[in-house]
Amino acid sequence: MENDYVEKRNGGYWINGTRVSLDSVVLAFLQGLSAETIAAECFPTLTLEQVYGAIAYYLAHRPEIDAYLKEADAEFEALRQSTHVTAAEFSQKLAQARRQIHNSHQ
Repeated sequence: MENDYVEKRNGGYWINGTRVSLDSVVLAFLQGLSAETIAAECFPTLTLEQVYGAIAYYLAHRPEIDAYLKEADAEFEALRQSTHVTAAEFSQKLAQARRQIHNSHQ
C-alpha cells in the first residue's frame, strides 16, 4: 500500500503524484481533523482514498515519521532563529545609516 499513496522524494514524504506533503496531512490528522475534512477542506486536490492512504502510511510508520517531523521542526526553528538574528543585524545597520544621513544633513 505505501507505494500507492506515499512516496519519498527530495528528502521528504509526499502524497504520491501530488505536491501535497505527507507532513501536511499528518499535522491536520493530529489536530483532530477527520479524513473527510482533510480531503474536502484542507486539500481538495486529494481524494478521500489518498488521505486515508496517507494516514494509514503514517500509522504504519509512526516512529519514523514522528522522528522526521521532529527533525523538520528543529530545522525550521534553527532557520527562523538565524533569520531573526540576520534581520536584527540588518535593522541595526539600516538605523545607523539613517542616523548618519540625518546627521549629515543638519
